[in-house]
Amino acid sequence: MESIEEKVMARLKAAPAQLISFRQLIRELEIDSDQRHEIRHLLHEMVKEGTLIKLKGNRYTLPEQKSVIVGKLSAHRDGYGFVVPEREQNGLEGDVFIPARFIGDAMQGDTVLASVEKVKNGNRAEGKILKVLQRKNLTIVGQFKRGEPYHVVVPYDTKIGQEIVIREGDDMDAPPDSIVNVEITQFPKGSKNLRGRVVEVLGFRGDFGLDVEIIIRKHQIPVDFPPAVLRQVENFSQELGSSETGGRMDFSSLPIVTIDGETAKDFDDAVHVEKLESGNFLLGVHIADVAHYVKKDTPLDGEALRRGTSVYFPDRAIPMLPEELSNGLCSLKPQVDRLTLSALMEIDSGGNVCRYSFHEGLIRSRERMTYTSVGKILVDQDPAECTRYQPLVSLFEQMRDLALLLNEKRRKLGSIDFDLPEPVIAFDEFGGMVGIVKSERNIAHRIIEEFMLAANETVARHLFQRKIPCLYRIHETPDPVKVFEFNEIALSFGYHLGAGFAEKNTQVVTRFKDRSQRRRHHGRSNRPDRRELPEINLKISSRDYQRLLDQIAGKPEERILSYLMLRSLKQACYSPQNKGHFGLGSNCYTHFTSPIRRYPDLMVHRILKAHLSSDEPQAPGSEPFHGTQGKLVFSFRGQAQDSEKIEPRKAKRDSGRKKLGPASAETLAEEPALYSPELLESIASHSSETERRADEAERELIDLKKLEFMADKLGDEFEGIVIHITKEGMFVELLDLFIEGFVKISTLVDDDYWFRDRPVCLLGRRSGKTFRLGDRLKVCVDRIDRFRKRIDFSVTEKLIPKPRL
Repeated sequence: MESIEEKVMARLKAAPAQLISFRQLIRELEIDSDQRHEIRHLLHEMVKEGTLIKLKGNRYTLPEQKSVIVGKLSAHRDGYGFVVPEREQNGLEGDVFIPARFIGDAMQGDTVLASVEKVKNGNRAEGKILKVLQRKNLTIVGQFKRGEPYHVVVPYDTKIGQEIVIREGDDMDAPPDSIVNVEITQFPKGSKNLRGRVVEVLGFRGDFGLDVEIIIRKHQIPVDFPPAVLRQVENFSQELGSSETGGRMDFSSLPIVTIDGETAKDFDDAVHVEKLESGNFLLGVHIADVAHYVKKDTPLDGEALRRGTSVYFPDRAIPMLPEELSNGLCSLKPQVDRLTLSALMEIDSGGNVCRYSFHEGLIRSRERMTYTSVGKILVDQDPAECTRYQPLVSLFEQMRDLALLLNEKRRKLGSIDFDLPEPVIAFDEFGGMVGIVKSERNIAHRIIEEFMLAANETVARHLFQRKIPCLYRIHETPDPVKVFEFNEIALSFGYHLGAGFAEKNTQVVTRFKDRSQRRRHHGRSNRPDRRELPEINLKISSRDYQRLLDQIAGKPEERILSYLMLRSLKQACYSPQNKGHFGLGSNCYTHFTSPIRRYPDLMVHRILKAHLSSDEPQAPGSEPFHGTQGKLVFSFRGQAQDSEKIEPRKAKRDSGRKKLGPASAETLAEEPALYSPELLESIASHSSETERRADEAERELIDLKKLEFMADKLGDEFEGIVIHITKEGMFVELLDLFIEGFVKISTLVDDDYWFRDRPVCLLGRRSGKTFRLGDRLKVCVDRIDRFRKRIDFSVTEKLIPKPRL
């Protein structure tokens, strides 16, 4: 039977000039008055998706498929912008450039409909915005400026180029130059200005804690929980009753511990390890059973979905769930009974999960351990720590042995293990910033990472092989252009990425040399354009990345090449389709281990719990855990021991024909899915977006803290490394402080420098002197530009690299 959407499309295609009014459509479809609202909503959704274009006079038409896209606008402070398509477009490479004159009334972050006017060499498109489909900035934070006949607010986000007009009476008596939050009452349209009214006066620049408040509002991060959510939380009992513990596997007698950072409060994972008589390891990963409390389609669930993830600032956290759950009922505190969803895995000497099972469990954590304490026990063998935790020392030693085994297995499969230093903001007892230090890592971090990776992959493979719809954590293979560009830089340091193979007689990637000299003679670059690059079968695997990391370990160029290698990779995201995880060298991966702070993990818990009853009926009463006999009911044997052998598409076709355990794949696949494909797609997109929002907010606040830290260091000199070069100059990162600044090309006064792209450098026309990626410099802090949020450096000395030993 033809759907209403298909009928609408058919009428439009048959209409003269493919143009039809709402009234005409209602008449031709014979829609009665009761259904008009539904048709309006359907048309609105089709316009939002870019399937239709709405014109003046309530008329609709079809877009030309290859010339119209829907996406988000990323604006630049100079007026132009880029539209990032929501879906891949045939014949287009990446985003669409929008010149300033074609931005129209659109603003930063808006979802827009744009036409592609032309495609230049390399499949790079240029277009113009036709219509704003959805506004992002319903509120804007900025600085209040009093004036006549009206006031204005200058947006804090420099990507929003328009000032907001504030009429008298809508200013909340905000003092001049104060930082305010504005609710938008009129978006720009034609000759109409951007207007709003002040809803919050936040304070003045320099006020303690104001930077966090600005970032929260700029990125529109929800802070306060709605009353309906708080009422729901109030109804939860603080004590576990028999109705909640009944039917669960009782793990409370096991030496289970949590291992987290010193300041952590939301303990969502606990672990235990034991050595079996067979010589194999039994790994237990026990995750807080958040799904027991956060039921689907409740106010609490809706708010958790809206937030998507917890946000962690240096001195503050904004949780996805109310603290009564995140730091209370769901947190796996020591010596307290807690509900879990537990994964038990038997791991052989090769690091393979040979048997496993999942259980709704009950645990009582023995200790709340920190990474520092476990590191002191395993690395320093600190007498005080070893004495304090003496009953658990042998447990930590087994954890270390298993973690190293799992890590060795992952490395063989090609998991990329970046070891880039991360900055940590240090505060004094009063909350004042005192410095920026390198985050410390030890074997305890490795233990938790490896155990969580093993659990995530085991859950993913279990659901995937049973054709159970769920969310996957995917990381797609790198873009050929970015691989090519990184490989050119690596060649300039004497390295290359992968062996490389060619198709259609195209040059092998690893043999592309610096042809800048040849171009001078022939007047033409031999660099393949973006249309040629996809035809180069790069044959790049994650093993090639890891192999290069091993080669540069401990070398002077390690930091810059690791940084650029990371930038050549795509960003991981969520998807209902299993596309594998390139960075982990895994063909099947999900997020299962952090349901307190990530919504996709909570969804995976629900999906897994919904199928536990089909896989393994639970006992009517609480069942103590004694050994593994009869508990590990599933096996990957006979399918694929190594995740590298699982081909996602092939596995999907074949999974129904393989023996999967007590319940057959066919039986499981026939059960109604907990989430529809459309809902999974929507939640995957939303979760990826909220994750990016949190990352951007966290990163921006740290950058602000860095500006604050450098404010009293004007004129001071530091050592740094060149990490990026443009036509305007070069970015330098200070070695010990992880602070980035910019050296303008105009400040290099010893010569007339110009930008050369092969190899990337700034080249002096008279002296031939160069500044290249990875060069070590001594720089002076010249200026702190708070408006552009940038630090300006000048070069005082180019340092000679130390010889390799």
